[in-house]
Amino acid sequence: MWTLSGFIDEISPDFTEQCATASGLGLTFVELRSAWGTNILDLAPGQLAAMKETLAAYGLEVSSIGSPIGKISIEDGFPPHLERMRHAAEVAHLFGAPYIRIFSFFLRPGADPADHREEVIGRMRALARVAENADLVLLHENEKEIYGDVPSRCLDVVRSVDSPHLRLAWDPANFVQVGVRPHTDGYAALRPHVEYIQIKDALAATGEVVPAGKGDGEVDRTIRALHHDGFDGFFSLEPHLAAGTAVGGFSGPELFRTAWQAFTDLLTAEGIAYQ
Repeated sequence: MWTLSGFIDEISPDFTEQCATASGLGLTFVELRSAWGTNILDLAPGQLAAMKETLAAYGLEVSSIGSPIGKISIEDGFPPHLERMRHAAEVAHLFGAPYIRIFSFFLRPGADPADHREEVIGRMRALARVAENADLVLLHENEKEIYGDVPSRCLDVVRSVDSPHLRLAWDPANFVQVGVRPHTDGYAALRPHVEYIQIKDALAATGEVVPAGKGDGEVDRTIRALHHDGFDGFFSLEPHLAAGTAVGGFSGPELFRTAWQAFTDLLTAEGIAYQ
């Protein structure tokens, strides 16, 4: 049974509207990235407590913290960011989330990734140690313009760190936007390390983000393969249908419903049960 979740800040800045819309679609899990226009790691304790109460009122649990950890330049100082990682672990525990999404650091345009590999791997190991101590699992997302933006370097990160507390989140749209055919070019190598799927599709010609199955993200082939492999985990809607930036995306309630409908239609067509 596959479990649907979603980046509900794509629905609205207002957290109650986020939860109401998600619950109305039948979601029982959500992914937390921001509320009231503020990143989840920058909210005050009282705001986090209010979020917990609202989640409970709508019968929602948290699949992952959609953190910005690793979304800084590899040339920026790391110690403050490592402390931010420790706070992310505290937030994950507060919400009972088993996962925290992270990234492997932006590179300067034109930089050779090999020149920064040692620093990236060292930082990722340090982040993984925080997760190990907190008994959480980090999910590395293949964001554009970071070290791990293509399958070969995603594999390098997860193999080099070699920790059960660092796994991969699969984002097909991001792969498309860096010239990768996700299933064709990456599935076989990355599948043993993939533990979480983000549902976002894109057109190769323009990079435009579109509903699942409407682009070149090979979403249908990927879910068919995952089903065949016996995958049993979260599928998190991250539509980006109205706007997408380096810090997140937005869809609004109606386009979020459109994204949900497109993906659940794919699952229904494949005869895949979900909750």
